[in-house]
Amino acid sequence: MPVRIEVCVDSAAGTWAVERAGADRAELCSALIVGGLTPSVGTVLAAVSRVERIGVQVLIRPRDGDFAFSPAEIDVMLTDIERIQRETAGAAVDVGFVIGALTERFEIDRTVTAELTAACGGAPVTFHRAFDLTEDLDRSLDALIELGITRVLTGGGVQRALDGAGTLARLVERAAGRIVVMPGGSVRPDNAAALVAATGAGELHFRAVTSERSLRSPHRANVRMSSRHAPDEDRREVTSEPMIGEMLAAVAHLTPEPPARV
Repeated sequence: MPVRIEVCVDSAAGTWAVERAGADRAELCSALIVGGLTPSVGTVLAAVSRVERIGVQVLIRPRDGDFAFSPAEIDVMLTDIERIQRETAGAAVDVGFVIGALTERFEIDRTVTAELTAACGGAPVTFHRAFDLTEDLDRSLDALIELGITRVLTGGGVQRALDGAGTLARLVERAAGRIVVMPGGSVRPDNAAALVAATGAGELHFRAVTSERSLRSPHRANVRMSSRHAPDEDRREVTSEPMIGEMLAAVAHLTPEPPARV
């Protein structure tokens, strides 16, 4: 079975680019500069209105920072899931969700995760890279399997997935087909083949972006619309179809197999 490619995007246009380029799935977010937040319902509706083939996974995260959520924040997430499900009920493609909740001891919050998963109904559910913050990845994987999660996005407990390849291979073996272990974290066309060979993973997650200049400067001299810590307002990042094409070419002839034991 060929390697499946998921692309992280932050706009409806990015989602459409993923379909045109030939990848398998888009993870739709907003505010990627803080690791991603829930996109607006309008963005989700626009995204799914013009795709006919790819899956669309919508990130559900109400704020930046840690992943131990208050009751009010959990209510926000549940409301977002319910609204998105209702508004996309007639979509031509599968619309799933990306979630993640931890306890203050950096363990999978089984109660919150179960509640969010139940709200998703039968939609595909990915547990995001909050997984990598947990103390015991094997135990965390077992918890996600028990909770019925579809897939987990992970770098193997480190920033770059290639550096965590040994751990990822162990997780893929431990999963034994009960959950998809999807490497993510500095995955690029030039390291994708090595990552698949080292881990046996059948899905990869990456962000394909290029920077382009805004049509006109969004600010007057000495006036910024964003925080002074934000990137240059004269440029913005957009999804790169050529980079997606490079990734697809890099994995086109790969068949994931368990890495050889030494």
